[in-house]
Amino acid sequence: AMGRRYRHIVQYYETDKMGITHHSNYIRWMEEARVFFLDEIGWSYAKLEESGIMSPVIAAECKYKISTGFADEIFIEIRLLEYNGIKMKIGYTMYNAEDKIVSEGSTEHCFLGEQGPIALKKRNPKFHQKLMSLLEG
Repeated sequence: AMGRRYRHIVQYYETDKMGITHHSNYIRWMEEARVFFLDEIGWSYAKLEESGIMSPVIAAECKYKISTGFADEIFIEIRLLEYNGIKMKIGYTMYNAEDKIVSEGSTEHCFLGEQGPIALKKRNPKFHQKLMSLLEG
């Protein structure tokens, strides 16, 4: 696992009539965790966008194991699963306060510049090196 876990408190509006978190929110939490993670490694979304790089989600997957509800604390651990200079895949493991896994997911991303898809190695060698080091670590 990389660095600190991202912490999310389940909001009332994220739950359904039965008090269970709606499944769509886990995808949002993955995004929150990804923003946190990029900040942690020194490559915030703002910094990437300033350098003309976007990293859209091209696939997302989430498996639900234990339901969560209002005011539950969720801790999200992130790992870089795959990176080849052109695409990356990020894995997310979500835990409850009892340290039980509530959900596991992944997102796949490409990298875009103003003209379309880019090879990160050429376009931003420093960010490329950082991702390579996380993959090896």
